[in-house]
Amino acid sequence: MDASPSSEPFGRRWMHVRKILERSGPFCQPEFSPSVNIFEFLMKTCKILVIGAGGLGCELLKDLALMGFCDIHVIDMDTIDLSNLNRQFLFRRNDIGSSKALCAAKFITERIPSCNVTPHFCKIQDYDQDFYRKFHIVVCGLDSLVARRWINGMVTSLLVYEDDGSIDQSSVIPIIDGGTEGFKGGARVILPGVTACIECTLELYPPQITYPLCTIANTPRLPEHCIEYVKLIQWEKESPFDSELDGDDPQHVSWVYEKAQERANQYNITGLSYRLVQGVLKHIIPAVASTNAIIAANCVTEVFKIATSCYQFYNNSLLFNDIDGIYTYIFESEKKEDCLNCSNIPMTVSFESADSITLERLIEFLCTDVAFQMRSPGITMNVDGKNKTLYISTVKSLEERLRPNLKLTLEELNVKNGQELTVTDQTNPNSVTIRIKYTNEV
Repeated sequence: MDASPSSEPFGRRWMHVRKILERSGPFCQPEFSPSVNIFEFLMKTCKILVIGAGGLGCELLKDLALMGFCDIHVIDMDTIDLSNLNRQFLFRRNDIGSSKALCAAKFITERIPSCNVTPHFCKIQDYDQDFYRKFHIVVCGLDSLVARRWINGMVTSLLVYEDDGSIDQSSVIPIIDGGTEGFKGGARVILPGVTACIECTLELYPPQITYPLCTIANTPRLPEHCIEYVKLIQWEKESPFDSELDGDDPQHVSWVYEKAQERANQYNITGLSYRLVQGVLKHIIPAVASTNAIIAANCVTEVFKIATSCYQFYNNSLLFNDIDGIYTYIFESEKKEDCLNCSNIPMTVSFESADSITLERLIEFLCTDVAFQMRSPGITMNVDGKNKTLYISTVKSLEERLRPNLKLTLEELNVKNGQELTVTDQTNPNSVTIRIKYTNEV
């Protein structure tokens, strides 16, 4: 094949990519047919969504652009802070205070003119199915399990099923998920409905320290409950500061500490300290630039394989650790048959009896159990063909009216053995179904 610069659509810059796509090799998939059309698809048609423009996101954007992807969108709701500059290399000091998505998109587009990066300075929850449906591949560079679970649920909801129950493969949008923590990292290839999703392997993620809103507001028992109450409720109503809560601002931390101490005294809770307030507010996750680079390289390589079909992508999870030398391991995460997200089977939740658990304890269970790890679940059940809301915390007027239900047992709420409950939560854009089982009933 003529590889002269004049025959190339974008000059010699992309020779390294074209050599892979325009000739066969010993590691190519059997069905792979080398062609110049594959590279044209990469540059002119393939649409990639990157979620997160932080340490990992900057690496992902740079690698995708240098691999020939020319239609990239990036979503990030954060602004640039001074502490970001040591590893988020797309930003400069004069960018502090500006949108990460906007600055990252501008940097990449100016450096590689053939690449068009479209920024979205917003939350992922601000867009609906129509937005996500137009992408070929979604790449996640997130530090939040809640956000991972939400996008996992959104992409799964886009699946189209045939009459025989099989999945229309054209509706499958692959998710490439990367994550780092210090000198450790991981990457996953998720084919929604086909391979294990985030919810299938939720137990493998470190449990997020969360507290049900009903407990925080009504029955605090820990100093952390008092801090979260001030953070989530009192700050917006009573804060003397005209800004969002900043865990690095000593004045903000001191105000939260003072208010949390008042609430702790009210409920005879001990153990509150200034240092504990800082820890609860900031949720610090260590970041190492080299780990971000390695994980991003793995993720983008898998994006390239899936987009071009030139090589087999890995199945399906990679772990990386370079604390005591370099160690990598690839393994297959198994799909869970009763997964809350990607199966049509309600997950069964077992308790001893209907009178042994209150609605409040059920909500706490959904928040703390490793298989659920919800944040503020709302619960509805169907009674005689009509939906009856048992509790919801996101609508203030409803929360106040339904708050007495928290102290009632499932027996008093008429939740029978085998009853299916519909649960909504911020970790999933869709509702999920659980089935209640009482072990002392046949």
